[in-house]
Amino acid sequence: MDAQARRLRWHCRRGLKELDVLLERYACAALPGASIEERRTLERLLERPDPELAGYLLAGVRPEDGELAALIERILACRGAP
Repeated sequence: MDAQARRLRWHCRRGLKELDVLLERYACAALPGASIEERRTLERLLERPDPELAGYLLAGVRPEDGELAALIERILACRGAP
């Protein structure tokens, strides 16, 4: 992973185990081949407060922002991966 990908992966550590597992699993799988736009979208998502992220990733709340909503779908698709 390049420096930016490692930094984004570090920011996936939120302190809430469920969020950490989902976000880090996605980061490991997607960041090495992610485009600049995908990385920017992940960065925007990681700027959100933990309760909002938990709503998106654990409670089924859908963000109004279409790019964030699509990213949430990709993250949730990774949850079954090893």
